[in-house]
Amino acid sequence: MGCIKSKENKSPAIKYRTENTPEPVSTSVSHYGAEHTAVAPSSSAKGTSVNFSNLSITPFGGSSGVTPFGGASSSFSVVPSSYPTGGVTIFVALYDYEARTTEDLSFKKGERFQIINNTEGDWWEARSIATGKNGYIPSNYVAPADSIQAEEWYFGKMGRKDAERLLLNPGNQRGIFLVRESETTKGAYSLSIRDWDEVRGDNVKHYKIRKLDNGGYYITTRAQFDTLQKLVKHYTGKNYFLMLYCMRTKFMSSSPLRVSILLLYTQYVPSVCYLLDFLKEGDGKYLKLPQLVDMAAQIADGMAYIERMNYIHRDLRAANILVGENLVCKIADFGLARLIEDNEYTARQGAKFPIKWTAPEAALYGRFTIKSDVWSFGILQTELVTKGRVPYPGMVNREVLEQVERGYRMPCPQGCPESLHELMNLCWKKDPDERPTFEYIQSFLEDYFTATEPQYQPGENL
Repeated sequence: MGCIKSKENKSPAIKYRTENTPEPVSTSVSHYGAEHTAVAPSSSAKGTSVNFSNLSITPFGGSSGVTPFGGASSSFSVVPSSYPTGGVTIFVALYDYEARTTEDLSFKKGERFQIINNTEGDWWEARSIATGKNGYIPSNYVAPADSIQAEEWYFGKMGRKDAERLLLNPGNQRGIFLVRESETTKGAYSLSIRDWDEVRGDNVKHYKIRKLDNGGYYITTRAQFDTLQKLVKHYTGKNYFLMLYCMRTKFMSSSPLRVSILLLYTQYVPSVCYLLDFLKEGDGKYLKLPQLVDMAAQIADGMAYIERMNYIHRDLRAANILVGENLVCKIADFGLARLIEDNEYTARQGAKFPIKWTAPEAALYGRFTIKSDVWSFGILQTELVTKGRVPYPGMVNREVLEQVERGYRMPCPQGCPESLHELMNLCWKKDPDERPTFEYIQSFLEDYFTATEPQYQPGENL
């Protein structure tokens, strides 16, 4: 990762518990993305059969030694926070966990538990079948034994784009796959697989897993199965495409938001650092345009959530974005964030803001809206494509305010496509109402390198 200023590896999973209240304090309220390699356009995706006869599969498998990014109470849980345990249901650990109090149980991935009490919040009282010891365990670290949630290859509510980012990470090979909930069809699933061909190079194919009325599953009607596990097993082998399952970690787990509020993760996770440091002094110096655009898309995703929740950030810049493994980005530093009413927040007189990132109506008159955050996002885009260069080079704050009021906008940075610069200029429209929404920006950036291609591959190609 090459992050700068990494701190001691302390765990981010911090909790505070009053007596008889085993409830953790959440260290995260949302999610961001991972490294993206653009899926190039397919010239003839429909009707093209891929020969997987030389492949064997590896599901995207879990790491027993992984340190969760979001902590025990992370909202990026693949597993629902509550199950009808019935007092005797056996659960299995999805990750390693190191006890933080004398009341907790330490355990390893794969260890099994009998749940004693699951009625007191996110921390359940359990008995380890291996050791016979009783104690509290974080509920989102376990899943019912033999359930789909316990499978290494199952990622739950993960979006199509996030699946592609994950599977296309460097080091993954052709045939690596994962199963996730379908974004478009309730009760159905999607099988996402990394592939390669001469036209597109490395790419990801998606197959819809449909559900039968009797409860079975199929991709093609020629082969139907009672369970998802049997379906995956059928397609795993030398005559089919599945090779390895993708690694599931707490850092990757899906959620609709990419925002971190309560903790500065750089204090706890060595592989996490601030985007500005990463671009100027870390491995970010070597990133190419597809990775930079994807990071911008991730940030726009997080801001789109803030937009929907009627909040404003007011300090959006590279210095306040966290970067983790696989180029996963999270929005941080909410010290200036506010819930807004009537679409506007007026700052108190004398409040200080980063002038070069602040929209003119906010810097001059204290009028903050989500559209002033859009302006800041445009400035952040210049930081990405210039690898951390200070905006408005050669200008002091007063000069920036004067020039921007007169209509000056930063020129297209060297090596930046004109289409991206056009997006920046949209973000810098003088009239806030003419600036795009974060929802639009997210969609624009996520589709930046993707031409039209079928949402799902024909099952008959298998």
